[in-house]
Amino acid sequence: MCADTPENSADYRNTVFLPETDFPMRAGLPDREPEWLAHWAKIGIYDRLRDKAKDGSRKPFTLHDGPPYANGHLHIGHALNKTIKDFITRSHQMMGFDARYVPGWDCHGLPIEWKIEEQYRAKGLDKDAVDTVAFRQECRKFAEGWVDIQREEFKRLGVYGNWDDPYLTMNFHAERVIAEEFMKFLMNGSLYQGSKPVMWSPVEKTALAEAEVEYHDHTSHQIWVRFKVRRGGNAVMPVEDAVEYDGADQALLADQLHAASVVIWTTTPWTIPQNRAVAFSPSIEYGLYEVTEAPEGSTAVAGEYLVLADKLAGGVLTSAKLEDSMYRRVRTVSAQELEGLTLSHPYAGVENGAGEWDFDVPCLPGDHVTDDAGTGFVHTAPSHGDDDYQLGLKFGLPMTYNVEPDGSYRADLPLFGGQHIILPDGKEGPANVSNIKQLAWAGALLAKGKMKHSYPHSWRSKAPVIYRNTPQWFAAIDAKLDDGMGAYGDTIRARALTSIKELVKFTPETGKNRLFSMIENRPDWVLSRQRAWGVPLTCFTKRGAKPTDPDFLLKDPEVNARITAAFEEAGADVWYEEGFKEKVLANSVNPEDYDQVFDVLDVWFDSGSTHAFVLRDREDGTADGIADVYLEGTDQHRGWFHSSMLQACATKGRAPYRNVVTHGFTLDEKGMKMSKSIGNTIAPEDVIKEYGADILRLWVAQTDYTNDQRIGPKILKGTADSYRRLRNTLRFMLGNLHGFTEAERLDLAEMPELEQWVLHRLAALDHQVRKGYAAFDFQGVFQALFNFCTVDLSALYFDIRKDALYCDAADSTRRRATRTVLDLLFHRLTTWLAPLLPFTMEDVWLSRFPGEDSSVHLQDFPATPADWLNEPLAEKWDGIRRARRTVTAALEIQRSEKVIGASLEAAPVIHVEDAAILAALKSVPFADLCITSDLQLTADPAPNEAFRLPEVPGVAVVFERAEGEKCERCWKILPDVGSHKHPGTCKRCNDALS
Repeated sequence: MCADTPENSADYRNTVFLPETDFPMRAGLPDREPEWLAHWAKIGIYDRLRDKAKDGSRKPFTLHDGPPYANGHLHIGHALNKTIKDFITRSHQMMGFDARYVPGWDCHGLPIEWKIEEQYRAKGLDKDAVDTVAFRQECRKFAEGWVDIQREEFKRLGVYGNWDDPYLTMNFHAERVIAEEFMKFLMNGSLYQGSKPVMWSPVEKTALAEAEVEYHDHTSHQIWVRFKVRRGGNAVMPVEDAVEYDGADQALLADQLHAASVVIWTTTPWTIPQNRAVAFSPSIEYGLYEVTEAPEGSTAVAGEYLVLADKLAGGVLTSAKLEDSMYRRVRTVSAQELEGLTLSHPYAGVENGAGEWDFDVPCLPGDHVTDDAGTGFVHTAPSHGDDDYQLGLKFGLPMTYNVEPDGSYRADLPLFGGQHIILPDGKEGPANVSNIKQLAWAGALLAKGKMKHSYPHSWRSKAPVIYRNTPQWFAAIDAKLDDGMGAYGDTIRARALTSIKELVKFTPETGKNRLFSMIENRPDWVLSRQRAWGVPLTCFTKRGAKPTDPDFLLKDPEVNARITAAFEEAGADVWYEEGFKEKVLANSVNPEDYDQVFDVLDVWFDSGSTHAFVLRDREDGTADGIADVYLEGTDQHRGWFHSSMLQACATKGRAPYRNVVTHGFTLDEKGMKMSKSIGNTIAPEDVIKEYGADILRLWVAQTDYTNDQRIGPKILKGTADSYRRLRNTLRFMLGNLHGFTEAERLDLAEMPELEQWVLHRLAALDHQVRKGYAAFDFQGVFQALFNFCTVDLSALYFDIRKDALYCDAADSTRRRATRTVLDLLFHRLTTWLAPLLPFTMEDVWLSRFPGEDSSVHLQDFPATPADWLNEPLAEKWDGIRRARRTVTAALEIQRSEKVIGASLEAAPVIHVEDAAILAALKSVPFADLCITSDLQLTADPAPNEAFRLPEVPGVAVVFERAEGEKCERCWKILPDVGSHKHPGTCKRCNDALS
């Protein structure tokens, strides 16, 4: 259709309506996106959107931002996270909500403190020698610097929000509220001090929460250790053995057991000095095994008796270098026999042991013992493992305090005093090897080896962690709370589980079971950290009182009020100022009677409390202090989602959110985890420099974010290709809307069926887009819109209507209808795509509606008239499109074989078997739809040589050439060309020219 004019013909180029637009084919996003950022800042777009809600016409919608740490440049995971959040807030704003977004930062805690310590170490300074307030101020300054950097990096992604007034956990009001929320635990009775094993980082010298731990492959020592039977009760002979040993001396059988050793297996040799029991399972079958022969190199001894789980015995004895012929099973050992045994510690009576280990080691039943691995017996050190601790509580086992905060044994521990388990640089200390050597010297080592397994590491120092018994502060999540907020339960755990079941919607749904099981099975919350940069545990303990005494903790509302007032005025640093204790206690109690606690709160308590000082306290918060959405990565089921749930259930009585949305992690193109050491990381900054932020956002929109996503050069190139196709669709609309006025607009009833069908598709899409955005299904939204643009519009509607747009008279009904539909398409596509591609849609919008105050982001999704939906018409046009597909496929063969150069050279004969479809085709200008100069429709049977598509039965095409001359304006070949006033034109073009 007349993009050019053939040589030696009349020149009608100036008579056709070719597209006119300044919208460039090349986006130039890296250079141009900052212009739109400046435009948005100039017009104050976020505040303008808030102004739209001042009349109360818009329902509030709040996505509460999970705070990133202010300690480094953004990585691709940050970009993914913040982009999805921006999709949510922008789409809900344009669906008619008042969608508020207050960005925030986590500013306390180990990540920032560790950075300052690294600076100290580089200068040869000792952090512990620096005044605490001075050190905290350096941490604050460091965080402030990174907040400013990250804020600009987030804004460059196109994320909009209240950037001028974000929330920071280190703001004075935030620190006041965090302390206030903590003191609610103090006052409601859920706070207690306990001594139990917790995850401990010897490198950082602090307790860690599960969310601060990551698991990496680690090679550990593994040892099999003999615990000799010291004494036991009467041997109880199982029935089957009584038969097998009929007549045997029962006393001899008992003596064999009493001469035996129970064998344990462990991957933490350093915990052996802390052993206080050996656990077994009453449901496991055990046997007494005699070593009949011990080869050279084996630590087994011929004639010794060993008690092992039958299922595991072969593997254990193989580890001791024994072949099957070198041992025999003597008999079964019953659970009743085992429970009556008393064992000796492997170090009992050792030289220079100073009697440290000369005590009885009971053999105790434990539900946690399995025969999946090991020996069927579990070495139990109550100070260094949760299962061990629980068994110790049940049977009154003593706790030990052999391990210091730096991961070394206490200096006066015999044999091992001062030796490190983990060295300050995170490497293994000598403690494991020393214990293995001592066990061998004592004759207790049956076998040894090494194994590679998943092991907990500190997420900050990357060093291995240990379980260590220390006095810590805990929140009892099963303590009954008499606080008047029992609608969903009377304990923190009960409220959390009820909230998950009844109050929260999860996307994806799998997150529900994951969070539920984590909270259902979790222990009490360890609130305390032995660090300096954080909100202190604002409480006082009575001197001389035990943690179990009712007056151990000072519970005074007036004291609490003085603390919070001081924090509001000057921040949490005042807690560390000299004389602060006396200042807040003096008018209530004698300060000399109380000790001030200087541990700081788990940083997850900080971020878990954000609902109080953001949602509850801010003007742009929520009326009920509950967010519509919390969105983070899947790791936050044990992190922010988890701590926020526990914290709010203690202080609000329910979950602080209605929706929990989770995304996966970013991987490279091969599906590998990104790592700086591997060199497969991709920085958002680099993607933006090469492609622009909208390409990065489009990558997010095209992925199923609920799973892990892959990104890399090839994937980004494919994303850029999709973007170009979409951009061309938008450019076509702009070019053909040039000069469009309201006077041209037609009503639905005046439009041809093709335009009515497009409006039906728009109505169906409107429902799909709104539903998808409401369900956070951005991939579904984008795919629907992209397919519509490329398949329904570019490949069909635009292709068909180019002729009418270019060649019809300006006031023709068909051209006016097309331009009306293009205008309706423009307003919908630009707004529907604006949440995903804010820069590009602003470019498109301003190309048509320039102005200092103009922006697509000030628009809402246009309302769609109900009468656009026309299912009977859609069904009819489904048949028309299938028939058209057969025609275009037949003509494509003729074109590829050089029979014709363009479809306008054809006038095919279409044979249609179905009478209804034939009638439908005759009711529309089917030749125009097929972009042919003419065609014939017939119900006659098709000849065998006719072209058919297997997926479109009943339609066959016979190729015929168009008859007549080529119109020099529209290029259709028609019989009437040359018979009109304007030379070389068809009637339509002649009339248009006249």
